[in-house]
Amino acid sequence: MKFLRDLMDKQKPLFEKGGKLEQFYYAFEAGETFLFSPNHTTGVKGAQVKDAIDLKRMMITVVVAMIPCLLFGIYNTGHQHLLAVGETAALWDNFGDKLWIGLQLVLPIVIVAYAAGGLVEAAFAVIRKHPINEGFLVTGMLIPLIVPATTPLWQVALATIFAVVIAKEVFGGTGMNILNVAMTARAFLYFAYPAQISGDQVWTYLGEKTAVDGFSGATALAVAYNAGVDNVPVEQALAGHNTVLGSDMFSFMNMFIGWIPGSIGETSTLMALLGAAILIGTGVASWKIIVSGFAGAYLMGLVMNLFAVNEFMAMPPQYHWVMGGIAFGIVFMATDPVSASQTEVGKWIYGLLIGMLTVIIRVTNPAYPEGIMLAVLFMNVFAPLIDYYVVKANKTRRLQRATV
Repeated sequence: MKFLRDLMDKQKPLFEKGGKLEQFYYAFEAGETFLFSPNHTTGVKGAQVKDAIDLKRMMITVVVAMIPCLLFGIYNTGHQHLLAVGETAALWDNFGDKLWIGLQLVLPIVIVAYAAGGLVEAAFAVIRKHPINEGFLVTGMLIPLIVPATTPLWQVALATIFAVVIAKEVFGGTGMNILNVAMTARAFLYFAYPAQISGDQVWTYLGEKTAVDGFSGATALAVAYNAGVDNVPVEQALAGHNTVLGSDMFSFMNMFIGWIPGSIGETSTLMALLGAAILIGTGVASWKIIVSGFAGAYLMGLVMNLFAVNEFMAMPPQYHWVMGGIAFGIVFMATDPVSASQTEVGKWIYGLLIGMLTVIIRVTNPAYPEGIMLAVLFMNVFAPLIDYYVVKANKTRRLQRATV
């Protein structure tokens, strides 16, 4: 690394004040601080807060927490492809082929997302003359994990640029955004190009091959919704799905582990919970939001059971935990420290409402079978209001105690 350090030091005068490339200093500085720890300190006098955690370490921790979802998503992408074309049945057969197919599909999406968003971040840093923050390290990984592996790369780039500009930079950049940036990218794709992010044909890559007879690429949520329409018990519909392939695809345990069609990184509740353990253990994410999010989904599932007018409403509440992207959304999206509630009581309310809204949207609105997207964005908007009334209630209680 000494060679690289010497090379950076040699080029640095070109980008400093008075250098030929002065206007690109912050782009250079972003690369330098990404590779090495900053060697400068604040010049402000007075008390200083010292902490082992900074923005870079926090963002890297979140990226590390997402690696299990990424690796699982890569392998599952290849597995679903070979399952659809009839070239495999067992989970660990053709391991190398599945991994290679998944890498070919997933890595380009990751690279495009980072490249598109990174260019936008660099452009705004140069224009505004401020350092590039590490916030996009997380967003650049989140966006690929919440889209299907079949999403065209140009759509990934367009959605990433849209989200970074509209949901982040127009509000002032890292730490100022009102909406979760990655979920904004997903919403953009959903409404702008619904054919590429919804339906039964987008979740499983076929390439030039033809799916075997009887195969359906429907997600678990789609099967559950159709069961409600056909007045068939959801568990029965899930158990009978894809039996032509000899695959118990939609058993509860299979959905919990994640061997099902879906977006790249959000099929596995197990991997999301592993990421949650990392985030909670390092103090990066709020366990209150995660716990209340899952609790809200379960409670609303029970309410739906009480007023069930179709089989989808009668589905056991715990099934909502393992269907769609609710686990991934609660763990990695709802806990976004910028767009989530900041007060301790507010975090309970915020997470609870996200879980409840997710189930309400899923069950009552067939146009949006995956409710976590709208639930997170909706509660992002209301998070400041929740905090306002929590703080107001605290002030009222303290004033009452003071005047007694």
